[in-house]
Amino acid sequence: MTRPSTMRAGVLEARNAPLRISQISMPEPGAGEVLVRVRASGVNPLDTKIHAGAAAHARHPLPAIPGIDLAGVVEQTGRGVTRFKPGDEVYGMTGGVGGVQGSLAEFAAVDADLLALKPANLSMREAAALPLIFITAWEGLIDRAALKAGQKVLIQGGAGGVGHVAIQIAHALGADVFATGSASQRATIEGFGAVFTDRDTAVETYVAEHTGGRGFDIVYDTVGGKVLDASFAAVRRFGHVVSALGWGMHALAPLSFRAATYSGVFTLLPLLTGEGRAHHGEIMREATRLIEAGKLVPLVDTRRFTLETVGDAYALIRDRAAKGKLIVDV
Repeated sequence: MTRPSTMRAGVLEARNAPLRISQISMPEPGAGEVLVRVRASGVNPLDTKIHAGAAAHARHPLPAIPGIDLAGVVEQTGRGVTRFKPGDEVYGMTGGVGGVQGSLAEFAAVDADLLALKPANLSMREAAALPLIFITAWEGLIDRAALKAGQKVLIQGGAGGVGHVAIQIAHALGADVFATGSASQRATIEGFGAVFTDRDTAVETYVAEHTGGRGFDIVYDTVGGKVLDASFAAVRRFGHVVSALGWGMHALAPLSFRAATYSGVFTLLPLLTGEGRAHHGEIMREATRLIEAGKLVPLVDTRRFTLETVGDAYALIRDRAAKGKLIVDV
């Protein structure tokens, strides 16, 4: 069967404008790339910020095809690619920033280093929900904080995208996991294996209750702002705080007085710079291993979207009305 020379794609031509559904030229995979027939595209809060021009750290020159996460099928391999072959089902965080074509298109030419084989026990929609949030959670807990079995880990914002995955990673690797959230999120947080703490509880109270006043070995902040400040007060002596939203001004004295350390996670760096892309593929292979072992599942909103209704998905995220990850069927 002859492959078409054009494809449908959602093109962002101006900030905050609706995507224009266009027929554009089919990309060709270069050396080290694979052509993926996109089946599903995950929608992240970051996508809405890129759409609005409110993410200077995630530049994506216009006109552009958005979409950071994808799941799909390898259609063709470029020169030098040996890990994948046509017909393989794959997923990864592959574009949508830095001028790299995103996943809101029927096809994408993708750096093979960014991809992994899709877990056999997940649908395309479920797989597309995971790359950005899994990589962010893994980089924080494993690459930065060097999580070990038996440690007490606090996830700030445990029902969110990164948060619910971080709970499951920490739990799977043998940590004693705690997480903050709203009262309405308690069942979700506990269902993923963490001890729930109401986010309005004073730091001193939950540190005393869960650690005997000693503090947590690792605190992963997925919320930022005042929650990151609280994290500095929740960590134990010589412990580690990591944040995916460590922006703004913060007083480091509470951290320093504990001789604790801090690190940030900037998951987009390999896409923006080209440096470290193979490690993202390695992380996605770890995701596949955990998922196929039954130790991790994504939280996916059941509502369905198409290229024509991406704007509806963005609106739900802006209104904080999503009930899990939103997915576009391509």
